[in-house]
Amino acid sequence: MPSPSSKKIITVLGATGAQGGGLVRALMSDPSGEFVARAVTRDIHSDKSRALAALGAEVVAGDVDDPASLERAFAGAYGAFCVTFFWAHFSPEREKQEAQSMARAAKKAGLKQVIWSTLEDTRRWVPLSDPRMPTLSGSYKVPHLDAKGASNKFFTEAGVPVTFLHTSFYWENFIYFGMGPQRGPDGKLAITLPMGDKPLPGIAAEDIGRCAHGVFLRGADLIGQSIGIAGEHLTGQQMADGFSRALGQPVVYHAVTPETYRSFGFPGADDLGNMFQFKRDFNEAYCGLRRVDFSRSLNPQLESFATWLDQAKSRIVVR
Repeated sequence: MPSPSSKKIITVLGATGAQGGGLVRALMSDPSGEFVARAVTRDIHSDKSRALAALGAEVVAGDVDDPASLERAFAGAYGAFCVTFFWAHFSPEREKQEAQSMARAAKKAGLKQVIWSTLEDTRRWVPLSDPRMPTLSGSYKVPHLDAKGASNKFFTEAGVPVTFLHTSFYWENFIYFGMGPQRGPDGKLAITLPMGDKPLPGIAAEDIGRCAHGVFLRGADLIGQSIGIAGEHLTGQQMADGFSRALGQPVVYHAVTPETYRSFGFPGADDLGNMFQFKRDFNEAYCGLRRVDFSRSLNPQLESFATWLDQAKSRIVVR
């Protein structure tokens, strides 16, 4: 078993978030492994930070909007997991600046292996001139996807040894993002998505971290590659059926149009409406990148939706 001092440091940005936290836990639950986590957080005294420290992770202060703090966090590390959180500020321009700062800091530190948690730049499929989907913020179709995809170049142009990790719809969105079953005027519980009958790749957030751990274990094998991960590809109806079984009461699937979804008016509704429309209209390409069998090869603990629901159902607030 490697001693703690001989292990390779993986700097994990967003360490108290869904993706980064999962990776820290995956790294620290593998005591015989070659890696140790350096968890970067803005508040080292938060409950989540203290929980990571209790696992044995090195917890350090840092901010993705502070390039100097990124350089300090990456110094002496073997690799890094880089992620941004669009929903904290709703600014694609800020997200791109954060990614560029990460790439520059990774290059300066001479990191040997970096994961950039990214998504598709949908403008490759839907140009800004395409009227099928409204253009948002003047320059984007799906800002929170496009900004990540557009940021891939920062890592390649800097010469960073990077793997582009394309994630999927978090099933936790049914808990924290207001997408869970809600009771309609007819008294019936329903989930509402503008996906028609097309499958939606989804994943338990914890499995993103476990899959990222699997990427680091592969070493140089996946550097320079674009890979995708998912726990299952399920239609809205299949997810509604899963909720019905888990909650012990009927849950129906409302397949609304993207136009209707964009009109719901909550913050980000237009962005998410466009996102689901992209996933629906270009379903074969979107699903094709996110193979479940490949995800399981990275992470043998990969959860199914039913397995995830079994442990998550008590946290799903039925309205």
